[in-house]
Amino acid sequence: LTDRPKLPYTDAVIHETQRVGNIVPLGLPKMASKDSTLGGYFIPKGTAVTTILSSVLFDKNEWETPDVFNPEHFLDSEGKFRRRDAFLPFLAGKRVCIGEPLAKMELFLFFASLLQRFTFRPVPGKMPSLEGVLGFNNSPEEFRMQAVPR
Repeated sequence: LTDRPKLPYTDAVIHETQRVGNIVPLGLPKMASKDSTLGGYFIPKGTAVTTILSSVLFDKNEWETPDVFNPEHFLDSEGKFRRRDAFLPFLAGKRVCIGEPLAKMELFLFFASLLQRFTFRPVPGKMPSLEGVLGFNNSPEEFRMQAVPR
């Protein structure tokens, strides 16, 4: 983990994979605690409300190329990692996932150790699709890839 600041592109790829993968597209349902108005719509107290994270993770006002896998979304002009307010795979506010720090650490260690040991490439002529299979969560379509030891 001490090398993490020296690997901004690796961090950017992990974050962009989470953004595009969007495996949990719906936030946890909540109840409106008081009568509210949002965007001109009246929401009575007690109404079940949920967030659709895709609306933020693919927002054209937040991302330069929202429909393209682009790790540079998370790099500044000097190539350093930058956080983005619109990156919310662990939700936000009072209901943020308590496992977020552990998950981020584990993702980095797992991903970096795989990249250290293997070169990954798609099977020739068969690029993986970025379209997912929607269910309770989003899953990638099945695809084959080669993991070549370094």
